[in-house]
Amino acid sequence: MFSKIISSPLVKSSIRYGAIAGVLCMVFLITFYFMGKSPFLVDPYLDFRVLLFSILIFFCLKEVRDFYQGGILFMWQGMTGGLIFLSAAGIVAAVGILIFGALQPALLTDYISEFGAQIRSYPDDIVKKIGKDVLERNLNALSSTNMGNVAWMYVKQTFIIGLFITVIISVILRRQPKPE
Repeated sequence: MFSKIISSPLVKSSIRYGAIAGVLCMVFLITFYFMGKSPFLVDPYLDFRVLLFSILIFFCLKEVRDFYQGGILFMWQGMTGGLIFLSAAGIVAAVGILIFGALQPALLTDYISEFGAQIRSYPDDIVKKIGKDVLERNLNALSSTNMGNVAWMYVKQTFIIGLFITVIISVILRRQPKPE
């Protein structure tokens, strides 16, 4: 039964597109790093994953709907395919981050120094909203950050960004059989 699930078009297409997304995420991360900006400090609304995931999840679910299911895609299938896609993208990107972090140790030190400087430069009104004790706790915890923490943070952000996109695209692409 497990092999039947794994060999289904929904799972295979989602894993394939997710792996492509993970590799493209790594290409963007490495490019941003060598351009001099820490790739982990990009504002969420400017994150390249929004556009990347939107395009790839759309084509993944459209391929499943049109080529394998005769034009029918239920909401649960779209959500399942999207979550499998995000899992594959997150795993591939996390492994890539860990490998790149091992090959380029300055990635972590640059992230720690840039994030610390970003926290210290917050205006007083933002410090009051967040709380001075919370910012101090984050600054103290920053020194013990390792590449595993950074990779896990990236995977969590991937799911947060991708979940909203998956819901929207699943609604757009869903087609149910017409009653006779």
